[in-house]
Amino acid sequence: MPYTPITRLLIANRGEIAVRIIRTAKEMGIYTIAVYSDVDRLSPHVRLADEAHCIGQANPLESYLSIENIIEACQNSNADAVHPGYGFLSENADFARSVINAGIIFIGPQPDTIELMGDKIKAKAQALESGVPCIPGAFINTLDITEAKKSASDIGYPILVKASAGGGGKGMRSVSSEDQLEQQLTRASSEAKAAFGNPSVFIEKELLGPKHIEVQVMADSHGNVHHLLERDCSIQRRHQKVIEEAPAFSLPHELLQKLRNDATQLAKDCGYLGAGTVEFLVENGNHYFLEMNTRLQVEHPVTELVTGIDLVREQINIAMGHPMSFSQEEVTPLGHAIELRVYAEDSKNGFLPSLGKIVHYERPQGNGVRVDDAIHEGMETLPFYDPMLAKLIVHHQDRPKAIERLKNAIEEYQIHGVETTLRFGIWLTKHPEFLAGSYDIKFIDKSFQPDTVPTQDIPPKVLATFAHFFSMKTEDRPQNSRNSTAWQERKIL
Repeated sequence: MPYTPITRLLIANRGEIAVRIIRTAKEMGIYTIAVYSDVDRLSPHVRLADEAHCIGQANPLESYLSIENIIEACQNSNADAVHPGYGFLSENADFARSVINAGIIFIGPQPDTIELMGDKIKAKAQALESGVPCIPGAFINTLDITEAKKSASDIGYPILVKASAGGGGKGMRSVSSEDQLEQQLTRASSEAKAAFGNPSVFIEKELLGPKHIEVQVMADSHGNVHHLLERDCSIQRRHQKVIEEAPAFSLPHELLQKLRNDATQLAKDCGYLGAGTVEFLVENGNHYFLEMNTRLQVEHPVTELVTGIDLVREQINIAMGHPMSFSQEEVTPLGHAIELRVYAEDSKNGFLPSLGKIVHYERPQGNGVRVDDAIHEGMETLPFYDPMLAKLIVHHQDRPKAIERLKNAIEEYQIHGVETTLRFGIWLTKHPEFLAGSYDIKFIDKSFQPDTVPTQDIPPKVLATFAHFFSMKTEDRPQNSRNSTAWQERKIL
């Protein structure tokens, strides 16, 4: 692959990941181009970019999921590269092909690789071919209930019905007995079709208490494939992660080395390029391939903090044709890092989304504290997009000190106007199972008691702000400085 410079980078995403990519690109001297939906006109990623283009309405199908609109923005801005971030079109092979066909560099793996590893059925077949163990299961592409019952009986209940495309817990159903199978199979298939446009599902044995461990991999066009250690992502609600840690701390070194070796071998065998993540479930000393994410992960900051490697910089350099800037031998853990996803959710009410206006916002600061965000006072949480507001990441020399730092940072973090998962984070940092590292993916379901989550003390000055803000007429309420006409004329096209 010849060296091809990137000078104008379009970020096909929004929120904190767009901000994070823009910052690294600017450090590299690259001109940055943001895209936004109409409701994101005043969002931080739009302000920080050198140029910004509206790509449609609030509904993601009309903006961030519109291949046609994003390609048009690329052409109108003369972008020579696209970074997809995560979510939206980041694992869409058709989008990658459209970018490449338009003569633009796609920062990620080749479309064929995205297609192969994005289909869970095909990915599991590739994993088995590469000698990577998989959970016992049956690849069912039909709603033939007779076939499904036979396969489920052979595997043994409980089982999981899962969508072959996509992730995030959508199209996933737990089935404990045969009399539930038909209904759950139908529901999973319907949900998969609605979420991913693909009704295909498969079934596999449900593990009773596994850990979710993922290995960060990176590959360049010079034949190098390295791992950047692993992350423990076992604390989840609704099959979605809330806490991530690096490196994994409660598994034997020999098992971790197997995970790393299997992840790099799979990446080699599927012709991988760029940053990706190979995910495993680990139970009773055994590990099983779960899926491969062909993109940057939400939790990549914990890996950056414990390796000292900027993953976005590496992605961009690899896309330009450079080899990775590090060798496998140079990847050694530097302390311990923990990330808390700060969702606009009410943990006391089943982690349901919390809609409202952020009236007061104050980030924690200090050594070993990082906040990746794209929010500001006066901003409203919207029902169109993922409820994650920010990521709070801490780093220290060992895990106990990192947990203490996390607790202190949460206490300092002030978000008022909407419910968030910060209070859940305080509860977690005091729980004995978390402190011991003995939790698994069912920890929240088994151990979380909503009524024990502490309430957030609201400082008097914030109460005064609340009272004053809500006493004003809507049209008289102060808006964020990004409303200035000069700023709009300079930045938004």
